[in-house]
Amino acid sequence: MRGTLAVVLVTVLTGALQGCGGAAGGNGDPGARPLPPGQSCGSIRNELNRLDSQGVPAQVERASNGGKLSAGQRANVDRYNDLLNQYLGARCHV
Repeated sequence: MRGTLAVVLVTVLTGALQGCGGAAGGNGDPGARPLPPGQSCGSIRNELNRLDSQGVPAQVERASNGGKLSAGQRANVDRYNDLLNQYLGARCHV
């Protein structure tokens, strides 16, 4: 019984450690995330540029500093942050 428990513990710990550092060359980097269906790096960049031209980065800054935003501004900030996360996560900037 004791030997079986030891084997189970070793197996579980090995699996956990592989999950922590086994991806993308063993440095803990999970790699690029896939983009949502219908999106491309270019389409995300175009929408970010459109939001940039509307002044959304200033709204993002205001929100991060605790400033008040209208519902529409909040929606723009949320969309901008979501797009930026997709863009960076997919490594479009590399």
